[in-house]
Amino acid sequence: MDFQTEIAKRRTFGIISHPDAGKTTLTEKLLLFGGAIQEAGAVKNNKIKKTATSDFMEIERQRGISVATSVLAFIYKEKKINILDTPGHKDFAEDTFRTLTAVDSVIVVIDVAKGVETQTEKLVEVCRMRNIPIIVFINKLDREGKDAFDLLDDLEQKLGLSVTPLSFPIGMGYDFKGIYNIYEKNINLFSGDSKKNIEETIAFDNIENSDLEDIIGSSAAETLRDDLELVNGVYPQFDKNAYLEGEQHPVFFGSALNNFGVRELLDCFVEIAPAPRPKMAEERLVEANEKELTGFVFKIHANMDPKHRDRLAFVKIVSGTFERNKPYLHVRQAKKLKFSSPNAFFAEKKEIVDISYPGDIVGLHDTGNFKIGDTLTEGEQLHYKGIPSFSPEHFRYINNADPMKSKQLYKGIDQLMDEGVAQLFTLELNGRKVVGTVGALQFEVIQYRLEHEYGAKCSYENFPVYKACWVDPDDPKNDEFKEFQRVKSKFLAKDKRGQLVFLADSQFSLQMTQSKYPSVKLHFVSEFE
Repeated sequence: MDFQTEIAKRRTFGIISHPDAGKTTLTEKLLLFGGAIQEAGAVKNNKIKKTATSDFMEIERQRGISVATSVLAFIYKEKKINILDTPGHKDFAEDTFRTLTAVDSVIVVIDVAKGVETQTEKLVEVCRMRNIPIIVFINKLDREGKDAFDLLDDLEQKLGLSVTPLSFPIGMGYDFKGIYNIYEKNINLFSGDSKKNIEETIAFDNIENSDLEDIIGSSAAETLRDDLELVNGVYPQFDKNAYLEGEQHPVFFGSALNNFGVRELLDCFVEIAPAPRPKMAEERLVEANEKELTGFVFKIHANMDPKHRDRLAFVKIVSGTFERNKPYLHVRQAKKLKFSSPNAFFAEKKEIVDISYPGDIVGLHDTGNFKIGDTLTEGEQLHYKGIPSFSPEHFRYINNADPMKSKQLYKGIDQLMDEGVAQLFTLELNGRKVVGTVGALQFEVIQYRLEHEYGAKCSYENFPVYKACWVDPDDPKNDEFKEFQRVKSKFLAKDKRGQLVFLADSQFSLQMTQSKYPSVKLHFVSEFE
């Protein structure tokens, strides 16, 4: 099959939501339709040992939440679908922000009872900044929840989306009868049987037809006609180009747990979602159909298999083809590397692939060459932008709780920090190590993984810091910068890349420092021009 056809077949998207909106369950059901798995894991029920396919880290199984982005792939209607299932918990938002640099579109999952929540607002804002096409899936319709029109208003007001419903619920909660698919003009009746794989749909072009009463009852038929009349009057007709430009956002309703409304979502998605899109590098815009390979590392995962201590770097292919055993330029290190076993993913199953195309995510075994944001090319000096480290909000000293295992501890910290789960700062004054994270739950994850994956134990001590700021002096040799270094010496540290960081202990101290040393710029993000 030729290169252009392969590109046109790819759909790479992320699923984002607030925790517990049903994101991992939706991922499962999409895989079920794609024939990639035979039965879905009961995500919430810990008594059942089947766990969600995309939650493959031990701690995720225990806590019932996703803490790392999983990469899953399957074929559906001759399209190669790559899903990036992201953590919803705000403590892991940084992983999700980075993942959004690697997707071509997103599906946002909303809980029918809770509506739009804060975490969803932040994630959607990032998507809108990048004009990523968004489809909304309103989930859990078999439970009592907000009125469909109230939810649509919520999406417009809180998320600033311009919505157009492509399916509409018939009743809700106890009265939930099914869904009218506006996009395909058919009715899908709800039976509440979650073991069903594919639901029966009834073609229904004309909702004025009196057969509607026979199918869903006269009261529900009347309500549906009124609702659809309102939908047609208030919301714009679906326009595929507006969706691709990030200016219009289709909405679907369903219940992922009951496998209901998921097929409509998937059928429409494969038809309208974008194939791999061009990506902006610092030097130029790179088109997917360019013949030469370019790609970037958006995630690193240590210990995919604890038995082998392997690290995987996840690379999103932007252009060209990635071939096994062919040398590629690692731009930051300026050296050529060859990969004998590049992996494609299906959750815990990995298989070695000979060739991958734009839109695909490839896992490369790594001995420490890669950092998040690294670029691979066939020789061109390219740097993909937009994968910064954010200023952490929680800080703790990390101490070795088992002196016999100090080697394992430092190796573990080193590798986990490369993943971007947290940031490590070494104090200039005494060399003590401080871990900074976006959310407090990260400390628990680090402690757990150090013990179970590296056989090392750590303890924490509080370290009162308000913000970490990357230091960028106008002139490193001037007296003002030297005075800054002398006066603030006990608040200075180096990050893992050797960049100087100022650890401000309060907002007041930060403001005073900025006004006293105007030539020393302080940044809240590690990438600055």
